[in-house]
Amino acid sequence: MSELEKLIIKWKDSKAQTKKAFMIIMDYIIKMKDISFEFKARPKISYSLRLKHKNQKNRSFFAIIDIIDDEPNQRWLSICFYEDMINDPKDLGDMIPQGMMGEDGYCFDFYEYNEKNIEYIKKRFDQAYLSASNS
Repeated sequence: MSELEKLIIKWKDSKAQTKKAFMIIMDYIIKMKDISFEFKARPKISYSLRLKHKNQKNRSFFAIIDIIDDEPNQRWLSICFYEDMINDPKDLGDMIPQGMMGEDGYCFDFYEYNEKNIEYIKKRFDQAYLSASNS
């Protein structure tokens, strides 16, 4: 069993339903072709899932999903992309200057499940995936 699978099994969702949000996002991105995942666990701090397209040459990933541990069962998500791989027409992301391996990026934080925001972030994944497939 992988470290990610162990985390998912042990993760008890809170009223904010961030596990539900994570699982919906995972179900969406797992269907993307030609991507790989790298998982880094830092228990009691964060769990990081990095996504890479097989065609990528210039960067080691195109998106990061961080599960942040504030308190037991009080986790939230931070989903980040390189600035030049997506757009943010609703201005929902936070700009992170040089925060993506020394490059500018956007992070979208999920403190609770919100269906509209999930749909919005799926479109960002689509954009980053397409950009990564051509880089």
